[in-house]
Amino acid sequence: MAKRARWAWYLYDFGNSAYAAVILLAVYSAYFKGTVVGGARGSWLWGLSIGIAMLIVTVLSPILGTIADFVAAKKRFLFVFTALSVTATSLLFFVEAGDILSGMIFFIIAEVGYRAAQVFYDALLPEISSQEDMAKVSGNGWAIGSAGGVVCLLIVLPLIILFKGALMVRVSMIITAVFYALSSIPLFLWVKEKAEPQALPAGENYLSLAYKRLSTTIKSTRQFRQFIRFIIAFLVYNDGILMILDFAAIIGAVLFGMNQQQLIILMIIVQVTSIGGAFLFGIIADRLGSKRAIVYSLVMMLVTVCSLVFIQSLVGFYLLAAVAGFALTGVQSVSRTMVGQISPEGKSGEFYGLFSVAGRTSSFIGPTVYGWVAVGAANYFHSVGQTLHVAEQSGQRAAVLSAAAFLVVGLILLFFVKDASRNKKETA
Repeated sequence: MAKRARWAWYLYDFGNSAYAAVILLAVYSAYFKGTVVGGARGSWLWGLSIGIAMLIVTVLSPILGTIADFVAAKKRFLFVFTALSVTATSLLFFVEAGDILSGMIFFIIAEVGYRAAQVFYDALLPEISSQEDMAKVSGNGWAIGSAGGVVCLLIVLPLIILFKGALMVRVSMIITAVFYALSSIPLFLWVKEKAEPQALPAGENYLSLAYKRLSTTIKSTRQFRQFIRFIIAFLVYNDGILMILDFAAIIGAVLFGMNQQQLIILMIIVQVTSIGGAFLFGIIADRLGSKRAIVYSLVMMLVTVCSLVFIQSLVGFYLLAAVAGFALTGVQSVSRTMVGQISPEGKSGEFYGLFSVAGRTSSFIGPTVYGWVAVGAANYFHSVGQTLHVAEQSGQRAAVLSAAAFLVVGLILLFFVKDASRNKKETA
């Protein structure tokens, strides 16, 4: 039963990673910018849509996490937000050239569902694993999830190449929605929540109770110092990760002149290598501790990012992308594990909600800084005599270094966090 529940949990990641690969990275983002809107305005509206979705999830995540813990309803909330994301993803099929408003609305709904569902999916990790093997289970889930992104890309991209035009791009939205939905079914059938619902106190409703519990959690941070220290470190280094992820396509296009097909190949390379990274860093976390695994992956990511400033060839960029995919999945997967290891028993949903707030906050802070540095540096280099194209490249390199700075600061902050996984193994 435990093994079946774990595989059901893995398969959910297999499906929702297809959404990330097709909608966020490889297909719909480019379709929205180039076909639905067109021009630079498309990039701005895409960024605005992501920002709106992240803001909504930032507000909802900790509150819903608290309610889910109290009523033992993680699966119920997961189902609602998964259904929301799958439905809105399928509706993207109807978005055609000029349908800007519907293209934004359907995407925002799909993104809110995807991100909010992730909170409750992550919160189920302690339900299907023990403290001793949580790191390994989390790493397996991330690796299998990355494989799901690759599989879905390999299904839709040949169709897009063979059948020219926007129709097959739109059909890929339906394929992704079906892929996501089918992969999520085993979790709802086989994963059982261990927590028991609690009686609602007299005079309270779930919303007021959620605010009170969240307020109590925030006020009692002195009892959870390691969690707060880890969240601060995560907030900073996750900014660096997201800055590189969100601008990877722009870096490729500006520094190496990559076309759309090359960018798609780039995303597949990142997805494939991330599978190995999730497995390896899951093993490292299990044997040496989660903190040490994150440190190793951050150092690898930092070396890769700094190398972007000096690399000149497209082949070299592909190789760096492969290493980055390997490293960044280790960071993200093991960070998720540490939340479960640091969280007090019975509050995993609440603490994963706060973890989600940190992640969502990063999702607009880091990329905003990156864009500001890239534009400001490009304007400066152009003013001192560089051509417009060379100045833009110089701006990108300066922005890459700003992402490296986030990684360095986050790494330093991480050294102040105790490794809960090692402490619990030593006392077991």
